[in-house]
Amino acid sequence: MDLATLVGLIGAFATVTAAILMGGSATTFINPPSLLIVLGGTAMTVLIKFNLSQFLGSFRVAFIAFRNQATKAEDLIPQIIEMAGIARKQGLFALENVEIEYPYLKSAIDLVVEGRSPEETAVLLEKDKREISDRQKIGSQVFSASGDVAPAMGMIGTLIGLVQMLSNMDDPKAIGPAMAVALLTTLYGAVMANIVFMPVADKLKLRRIEEEKLNAICLDGVLGILDGQNPRIIESTLKLYLTPKSRNAETDEGKNKGEQAPLKEAA
Repeated sequence: MDLATLVGLIGAFATVTAAILMGGSATTFINPPSLLIVLGGTAMTVLIKFNLSQFLGSFRVAFIAFRNQATKAEDLIPQIIEMAGIARKQGLFALENVEIEYPYLKSAIDLVVEGRSPEETAVLLEKDKREISDRQKIGSQVFSASGDVAPAMGMIGTLIGLVQMLSNMDDPKAIGPAMAVALLTTLYGAVMANIVFMPVADKLKLRRIEEEKLNAICLDGVLGILDGQNPRIIESTLKLYLTPKSRNAETDEGKNKGEQAPLKEAA
């Protein structure tokens, strides 16, 4: 679980709720017509911009924002380097018995074991990498569009409430509910856009960038293995993806350990 996303989301809502409770009753800020305008209107408007599968798929992608990145570059690079050593000593087909958790790397090694040429492998992996990135990009675009639309729907609700209020000026009892709709829709739109939709969209963009880097590491590493490069050369190439601090930390760790733990073989 990504604590930054969870704590930030809960903390933001808690801050707004605390401010409401300090000023009076929380029930004053609950208005179903306003929620309908903002949530329903936002969902339907965003649905116009995307097809149904993209819209529904964005909710599955959204869970990425609440998960920690399971695989890190610092963990992936040593695994690729050790596979390079296995390939040089035992041949490419020996990689078939290596247990690999990261899906993109597993797909890449499967292509290697199938005996595909380096050129064909590079084309297929690049296409796969692009498709993964595009799917995640659409998910972030859906939430970004929701963040753009929600305040606009809040403004539409405000105008509806004002029209209802002005058309019932002779009925004092109708003025209050109409004014509530006018003000609360603006509040709901601002809250949903700035606390939920836009932050989630930005976190999904960050996750996409992180996964693109991991996939690029896998691509360069596997092509180096296919090319028969020395594991040390592959290692120096892949370490360019790390920050200077991470490179130094990995070097120090390698000196302390002396050698890496062997990869697990698939049963």
